[in-house]
Amino acid sequence: MDFLTLFAIYVVVVLACIIVVCKYSGQQQNPFNTLLSHVLKILALFTPQWFQKVSHWTLHRLFHQRNNSFICLHILLEGTVYAEFTYEVFGFCREMDTTLTSLSVPYVLLVIKTVFFYLCIKTDPGTVTKNKLSNQLHIYSYDRRLFHPGVSCPTCQLVKPARSKHCRVCNRCVQRFDHHCVWVNNCIGARNTRYFLLYLLSVCAMAGDITLLTGDMLLHAVLRSGLLRASYIDEHGQQQPAGPLFVVQHLFMTFPRIVFMLGFLIFVFFLLAGYALFHSYLALVNQTSNEWYKSRGYFCQHCHPTAAADHHCSSIPDHSKRHYYSRGLLRNLGEIFFPRQGVQKKSN
Repeated sequence: MDFLTLFAIYVVVVLACIIVVCKYSGQQQNPFNTLLSHVLKILALFTPQWFQKVSHWTLHRLFHQRNNSFICLHILLEGTVYAEFTYEVFGFCREMDTTLTSLSVPYVLLVIKTVFFYLCIKTDPGTVTKNKLSNQLHIYSYDRRLFHPGVSCPTCQLVKPARSKHCRVCNRCVQRFDHHCVWVNNCIGARNTRYFLLYLLSVCAMAGDITLLTGDMLLHAVLRSGLLRASYIDEHGQQQPAGPLFVVQHLFMTFPRIVFMLGFLIFVFFLLAGYALFHSYLALVNQTSNEWYKSRGYFCQHCHPTAAADHHCSSIPDHSKRHYYSRGLLRNLGEIFFPRQGVQKKSN
């Protein structure tokens, strides 16, 4: 059972990393934040001051300032998974007569994902500038609940268009601001939400497809080995049938790297699938995650410039106007993939 204990530790580590990323990704208050805050307060009593300062500086540098650390981490994790899949899983699948067409799908998805990943990084999300302000002010009307006319950004010194928000990480106001994503080192706004949504869906498809191929390979390996009909002698000298735990331990001993990769992919798939479904829902109702949280009385701890700038948002949520900007399913999707440009003023 030592291998199962090792896998349990692995699960705990992965979940801890997910919690930390959710905590420091510029997301709103959630139960993880509260729990982690209490844990950190307790640990602070036993942690040297110098270590606390170094940790605080490191976390601030990683999550609250623009840098390419998570882009490099993304590429490293992706490269590791594909190296393991190509080096071991691909060969085993070929021995089981898996078609080349099926095995080529993950690589096609990788190319598609890379294109959207690059576009998420390089595309301007819709920065509010002085030259574009007159046009951007006419793109959306103010709902007078979350967004009010005449409110200026104290940092940019510009009037804030409806649905815009100032991002402290990027130090700019962004049109139709959704959130700042550390994985692409960019804000997600009016002009790159389409690429971000397609990037999420393509990553989910990649993880899901490799998971299915790897799971199918392990299943065939178990069936060919005859483990399901095997038995073993326990510590009392009794003959016992090989159950699921015995099979899992055997897979750990035979394919340790493949099993670890499979566990990682399953976590990534379910995490990103939930996130992709959430953003798909927002696209269907023409709402940003910033507006979704604000409508429920939550506030971003790291991206709000000042409490006074958005003082109207602290009002009690009016659920009857939650989807103020929704214009129907097809028009909402059209607005995501073909962002509104506003009304251009004709010059005489």
